[in-house]
Amino acid sequence: MPQLSRGLAAISLAVLVAVPAQAASAEPGVRISDGRTQPVFSYADAIREHVYVEAPLDSDGDGRLDRVRVDIIRPRQSGPRLKVPVIIDESPYYDNSGRGNEGERKIYDAQGNVARFPLFYDNYFVPRGYAVLNVDMLGTTRSDGCPDLGGRADVLGGKAVIDWLNGRAKAFGADGAPAVADWTTGASAMIGKSYDGTLANAVAATGVDGLKTIVPISAISSWYKYQRSNGVVYHYDYASTLSNYVDTDPEAKCQAVRDRMDAEDGDATGDYNRFWAERDSIEGLLGDVSKVKASVFVAHTSNDLNVKPDNFSVWWGKLAERGVPRKIWVGHYQHVDPFDFEGRRELWVDTLHRWFDHWLYGVRNGIMSEPRADVQLSPHQWVTERDWPAPGAEELSLRPHADGTLSLRPERRGAKSVFTDLRLSEERMVADVGTAQPGRVAFTTGELQGDLRLSGTPTVDLRVALDKPTSNLTALLVDFGEETRVDWRRGLGITTLAEESCHGESTAQDDACYRKTVTNVATRPLEIVARGWIDAQNRNSLSAPEPLKPGKPARVTWDTLPHDYTFRKGHRIGLVLAGTDSDYSEESGTGARVSVDLSGSRIVVPFVAGTPLAEAPKDTRAFRGPELLDLPEPENAFY
Repeated sequence: MPQLSRGLAAISLAVLVAVPAQAASAEPGVRISDGRTQPVFSYADAIREHVYVEAPLDSDGDGRLDRVRVDIIRPRQSGPRLKVPVIIDESPYYDNSGRGNEGERKIYDAQGNVARFPLFYDNYFVPRGYAVLNVDMLGTTRSDGCPDLGGRADVLGGKAVIDWLNGRAKAFGADGAPAVADWTTGASAMIGKSYDGTLANAVAATGVDGLKTIVPISAISSWYKYQRSNGVVYHYDYASTLSNYVDTDPEAKCQAVRDRMDAEDGDATGDYNRFWAERDSIEGLLGDVSKVKASVFVAHTSNDLNVKPDNFSVWWGKLAERGVPRKIWVGHYQHVDPFDFEGRRELWVDTLHRWFDHWLYGVRNGIMSEPRADVQLSPHQWVTERDWPAPGAEELSLRPHADGTLSLRPERRGAKSVFTDLRLSEERMVADVGTAQPGRVAFTTGELQGDLRLSGTPTVDLRVALDKPTSNLTALLVDFGEETRVDWRRGLGITTLAEESCHGESTAQDDACYRKTVTNVATRPLEIVARGWIDAQNRNSLSAPEPLKPGKPARVTWDTLPHDYTFRKGHRIGLVLAGTDSDYSEESGTGARVSVDLSGSRIVVPFVAGTPLAEAPKDTRAFRGPELLDLPEPENAFY
């Protein structure tokens, strides 16, 4: 911890620090009161500048090392006598989709410096004694190079910025002269949503010194998990498609890089290979969780079917195994920043403020002594808990029966259900569950005798036999019952209002005000709670497929996506097994006939203790479920 941080850690009253006595009356220093840094620096008079940090690679093959454009705003008083910590939002989106719910882009002044920094981080934190850096990811906006979807260019460019802040890398000003970061302590944070948060995860996984904390929001921890599920491909040629989108330079410049990604991504098999290992922050080639030195404040949503929530749950679990200091918010929206959760904006800003103060200034404000998890249970209900998943959650096995019931009791030996791997939408998979369909089988409990909360990751455990070497398999855990829920399918779960709230100081070109939101809700007779997919030949390995012998039973086990969800009293829990999910995969069904040995199959669900599951009544076979519903296709904004 820098000397300044150690000094501040012991301060509990409002004080003035790091300013020479003769200048104290004219030059403000960092002030801390009530466990928070206070807004004593002028935002309007802040220094706005930019530098180009030299990265250790030449991703565009032009014979020169790439340079990363870094736009900086910091208190005018910062310098050799007053060093400040740094908050970084590295992004590929500053000149295309923009940042935040309102799609803000950078706006430059006549000197080429940024006059409007997207989002509120600069408006709020610069007056409180922080520098804020908006970094153009390599290959995007005003940086050199080519983007490579989480590969070496993406990761090493961001790492080079941390190295420069700590005196280990070169940078150059607009005039080409060397630039030295003599105004910073070197203590840095990275924050951002989606791709931005993904870069934070990846840089932290390199173990770079100086990165003290990260706040990944709706972020990817494994690009394989982003584009694959156990061998099932979500989208073909996605690496080159997204890289081309974020690169607004002429297409020819980085076409060779995109062609190479298309050749190496393994779309033909869906297997995990070296291409994906390079892009894995959990157990990867460039970085992995064992190297993480930074604390981690995760924010994600359990209905995010863009950056699917296994990207946070697996990462979170591995961080926990290593004892990494951490905090988490889990919402029910789609791909939404906590800043835009209805009724939570003030709390989010204050929590983020206290988090950065603790990890970058060493302020003892108690944030690490508080409950670790904030979890949304319904449209307007949140709980604060010791951890996530909910402590005390117990795994229960729900077992399918030939009569269509789902029970705690195992089925008799020899009982089977059969379906064909067809390409079906989820609407069709969950329609008329009491009626036989060739492309799926369905099972339901009786009416629940009380509320039942799932917290964590269900696991599907099947014994199957195929008449072909493989089949795609889909498992859906469904809540059957009329209920008003977050409508994450529409507008990502929020509607943006005209009314604004302001967080920080403004200038004529960069205001601190953003439009408020409300939660979209819908009342429907069912909700798909958890989803999981697998290519059966990847049942034992993601990198070495093992085709099944036709007619010979095999065990196929995989995790669904995680959730935190409450099944209400009187509702029924359903399990639907099917082939290829057309909503989330571009693959075609294999046409394989799938025979499920019901006596050897189950779904294991983590339920919170104290909410027991009642056995299904005898009339469960009469339950037909809703007819085909028109479920809105969820938006898939990736930024």
